[in-house]
Amino acid sequence: MTTKSNQAQSPNIKAGKGNKPRHSLGYRTNHRVRSAVCMVLAFILCFMASTVASFWIDLNGRLTVVPQVASKNQHKAPEDIYKGKTLNILLLGQDSRDGEGNAAIGGATDDLEGNHQSDTALVVQISADRTYANVVSIPRDSIVNAPSCTTSKGETIPARYKVMFNSIFADGYSQGGDVESAANCTLTAVRSLTGLDIDQFVVADFNGFKSIIDALGGVDVCIPVRTYDETTGIDLQRGLHHLDGTQATEYARMRHDTSSDGSDIMRTTRQQYLIKTLANEARKVDIFSDLPKAYRLVTTSLSALQISSGLGDFQTLLGLGDSLKDLQPSNIYARTLPVEPWSQDINRVVWTDEADTVWKTLREGKPLNGSTDSDQQSQQTASQDQQTQSTQSATPDTAADASQDAPTTPAPDPLTGLITMPDKTLIDPDTGGIVNPKDGTIKDKVTGQYIGMADRYLFATVCAVPAQK
Repeated sequence: MTTKSNQAQSPNIKAGKGNKPRHSLGYRTNHRVRSAVCMVLAFILCFMASTVASFWIDLNGRLTVVPQVASKNQHKAPEDIYKGKTLNILLLGQDSRDGEGNAAIGGATDDLEGNHQSDTALVVQISADRTYANVVSIPRDSIVNAPSCTTSKGETIPARYKVMFNSIFADGYSQGGDVESAANCTLTAVRSLTGLDIDQFVVADFNGFKSIIDALGGVDVCIPVRTYDETTGIDLQRGLHHLDGTQATEYARMRHDTSSDGSDIMRTTRQQYLIKTLANEARKVDIFSDLPKAYRLVTTSLSALQISSGLGDFQTLLGLGDSLKDLQPSNIYARTLPVEPWSQDINRVVWTDEADTVWKTLREGKPLNGSTDSDQQSQQTASQDQQTQSTQSATPDTAADASQDAPTTPAPDPLTGLITMPDKTLIDPDTGGIVNPKDGTIKDKVTGQYIGMADRYLFATVCAVPAQK
């Protein structure tokens, strides 16, 4: 029997003589029909509840959660538990040939079986207000000093000096025997080298990366010049290509192709480029109009990745993902850490003084393009006020002379995002680097090293497809 209090809690349910159904002409159903309708509604509600519960359990069951040594964030909540905080995540690509999927993509040989290297390392910083993200690639051939770290077995790996960066992951795995040890040792090193507060990591191998791209339905990539790689078999003509998971993974990991100098630095710029194009593809997924694809993408991603415990919960990821729904791909600022050849081995690199500037920018929670929208607006307003005061205090003649002498900086092109200098040199305003108009690569104007790729420029010019803003 329905009480008055229950009726009050259900304002859309109207029953009895005094409360006719809305939009009706006084029609009243009999108790038998009303009971049948209630039974149907109850069945639908129970079905929906069980479906949601199954969906939730299925997603949580697919998570591969990796425990952390001395993890600081173990919270679970249905909302963004990092709301209002800058979030730093270490993203590691694992070069593993274990399993048929990894062997098929990376190639299986006896000397590589059981080998675990960090093929890719990126520091991803999500701003506190969720309006932009910084992505910094750490070249795997970087010569660094690695601090001591602890494996999952509680064993201590001593500090090492002048070692390749990717060897830190390999040593952690070799002595600890698992991804937890490898990732935590790498995380400890990155904290020490950058001064950043990083607690979270995500590890993906070849097959995991491939599976996620296939779940997306592939990815559109603009190829600026004909690219052939004998090792992977990649052969792409200039123009727009839709790559499946295998092709995209091979494109990301190839090194000795015809369109690059064969350096690991060039490979990292290509990986950044692919990440930004993947972000564009992910934004196209509408969970309401294409629920099967959205479900496939989420479940595949969660089962393919190994995630630290501070992120390894569906509710946490759901809250974080929801807070990032308005992040524009053009506000993802990616660059390769500035490096120069190592004096003892030209095939290895060391970080330049500019690398310290990059890490300082991230430590201060600022975007790599130089300033936030609010900063730019404040600077523009201050500049306008200063110009107004100067004009008012100056005579007409001095104002005219000042106007003629003032240097003018060309504005970025709205389609390509680049600045064209008077001598036709293309400049990337986010990094200050020089852009090669042929292939869209960005080089540091001082060291000449690759630091990124102008994705918007490539899509707008080479392939005549404007990139999403």
